[in-house]
Amino acid sequence: MENHSLFFILLWLPWSFFILGDPQLLNSQTQALLQLKKHLEYPKQLDIWYDRRTMFCFLPPSSKVNISCEFHSVTELKIMGDKPSIEVTDFHGFPIPNQTLSVSFSMDSFVTTLTRLTSLKVLSLVSLGIWGPLPNKIHRLSSLECLDLSSNFLFGSIPPKVSTMVKIQTLVLDDNFFNDTVHVFDFTSNLTSLSLKNNKLKQGPLDFTSLTHLKVLDLSGNRLYSHLPTIPKGLIMVSLNRNSFNGEIPTQYTLLTHLQHLDISFNSLIGIPPASLFSFPNISSLNLASNMLSGSLGYYNLTCGNNLEFVDISDNRLTGSLPSCLNSESGNKVVNFSGNCLSIDHHHQHPLSYCRDEVHKDQSTQNANGLGVSISLIVGIVVIIVLLGIAFVIICRHYCHRRISEQHLLHKSVHENSATGFSSEILNNARYISETTKLGTQSLPPCRSFTLEELNEATNNFDNSAFLGEGSYGKLYKGRLEGGSQVAIRCLPTTKKYWIRNLKLRLDMLAKIRHPHLVAILGHCIEVKQDDGCVNRVFLVYEYIPNGNFRSYLSENCVGEVLNWSERLAVLIGVCKAVQFLHTGVIPGFFHNRLKTNNILLNEHRMAKLNDYGLSIISEETNNNCKVKGEDPKSWQMTRLEDDVYSFGLILLETMIGPSLAAKKEGTLRDELVGSFRVFFVQIEHLNSSMFKQAGRARKVDEPSGFSYSLTRININSDFNNK
Repeated sequence: MENHSLFFILLWLPWSFFILGDPQLLNSQTQALLQLKKHLEYPKQLDIWYDRRTMFCFLPPSSKVNISCEFHSVTELKIMGDKPSIEVTDFHGFPIPNQTLSVSFSMDSFVTTLTRLTSLKVLSLVSLGIWGPLPNKIHRLSSLECLDLSSNFLFGSIPPKVSTMVKIQTLVLDDNFFNDTVHVFDFTSNLTSLSLKNNKLKQGPLDFTSLTHLKVLDLSGNRLYSHLPTIPKGLIMVSLNRNSFNGEIPTQYTLLTHLQHLDISFNSLIGIPPASLFSFPNISSLNLASNMLSGSLGYYNLTCGNNLEFVDISDNRLTGSLPSCLNSESGNKVVNFSGNCLSIDHHHQHPLSYCRDEVHKDQSTQNANGLGVSISLIVGIVVIIVLLGIAFVIICRHYCHRRISEQHLLHKSVHENSATGFSSEILNNARYISETTKLGTQSLPPCRSFTLEELNEATNNFDNSAFLGEGSYGKLYKGRLEGGSQVAIRCLPTTKKYWIRNLKLRLDMLAKIRHPHLVAILGHCIEVKQDDGCVNRVFLVYEYIPNGNFRSYLSENCVGEVLNWSERLAVLIGVCKAVQFLHTGVIPGFFHNRLKTNNILLNEHRMAKLNDYGLSIISEETNNNCKVKGEDPKSWQMTRLEDDVYSFGLILLETMIGPSLAAKKEGTLRDELVGSFRVFFVQIEHLNSSMFKQAGRARKVDEPSGFSYSLTRININSDFNNK
């Protein structure tokens, strides 16, 4: 018998680890916990979270930190910090030293990391200095049953998507700075406790009757100024004190027979309090203090519930005698009734005339307030109309002035750049090119900022399976965004110390470029070092072009079909259009674009799209080089222009004779290039005269100067001799 028992115990022990808690978390869960520690800026409470080898599920629980696990995943996470928000009386949405987390904290990135804990049921993050609006993506924690983010610095509105968290039972957002209206919590779940006390919430559609399982409701300490909210019948505890609720106590409140605690003190309620509030069978605490309640409680045959222990009706306008069940001598009740006009001696009561005058004053005030609200509404509408008219006039003037300024700038640039070799025809067409190129890019989404967590999720933490290659501008990865769209992500390591504002301005300027023959930049991400706040890495998110680069279609050994001459010529014309747009279609122009056959991508229609353009403005090769060398800016601009012209010449050569000669040294190719270009341009002129004569004037309308600018107006001998 003993042997059988020992065998059973030995058999049970290994399985108990899997049932009671797994000693090893999933790698993604461990990474998420360590990333949360980084987001929270390494609080001392989390010093025991060393690295990936930490056995998180077996750390001893404490009053500050507790983690529970089931089946390789975190199910409960509780962290108590030392940065309570109650010490701050007002918060304007900006970080406060030693109170909130730093300016580099991102609430959006923080919640994104939290959503990686997919099995989380209980989340409590209290007094951690978390600041910012609560993002809508919090609803992705679909397994959550309890959420407590109290005593932080959250502001804005409570996300409507919270209503879709069907499993949540407890929601606590106390002691924050939520300052928007209260949206309808249309839960279809089992929410039992909702606490939003000590925020700055304003008026909203306060109807909680859809929360049929709600037992605890706490909206105290806000700025709510409507009538008392409509609430479900099953509530046990209701705290609506320290707001600006007005009107009479609704008759619906007389049906709350399960109530044990009701606090509606420090509001602006009027009328006679319903007698049934005192006689609920389970009521133990009733606080009606500091309102404008009036009338005589003696009119009622008022009875008190057997469990009633505390009553506060002080500082109202009540008159008459005190009901016998509220007499301090009856039972063990604590009853506060001072500050009224009750007919009781020596209990700090006002004379009867005081309460009558106050009632009339309150009614006059309410009537005046109603009239004032109507007048204010009419005046507000008139003011808004006037302001809109003024804004319209200002915008029209600004737009007209901007148009005149841009035309002046354009004519001025024509005059100043005449020495650089740009024809006036090209510069005058710059605006036309900028506007017409938008037609081919209307389906692209606008550029936006991405978080590092989004890029990690898109590339599976930059896994080797997503690696596409590495060039002079860093590594390139393939990713898939949350919506399912594929993107290419370029990682740009920077050694130059940029201010974040300066770098964002450069990236925004680069991201505004849109052209059918340019790979569109969909967004960017800036990674900042924690120690000195400098930029560590820059990520550029491009549209994904699936069919490879131009170089791979020039060799006979390519996987796909080799491009014929007409297709190659179409690619070259597309590159010409893109380069012309970069030089003259935007102000200021983008030069030194490192043109290579590897940077020319082909889409599903084999249309050329130039990649990695304009990156010199954020690389080490900046415009400041001309100042170091003492060069004239116009001379520097011509040098950069010649770089693109020379690089395009190499693309022409590679297009004609294949990429095999590209491995030769540049010096040995100089004479061959000059001779080849002479032959090539004779052929191009012949093609130009024959092809476009057949096409009539179609080409001239579509591309008035791009092809001739980039192909036939190049002084070959001078360009290559300069090189």
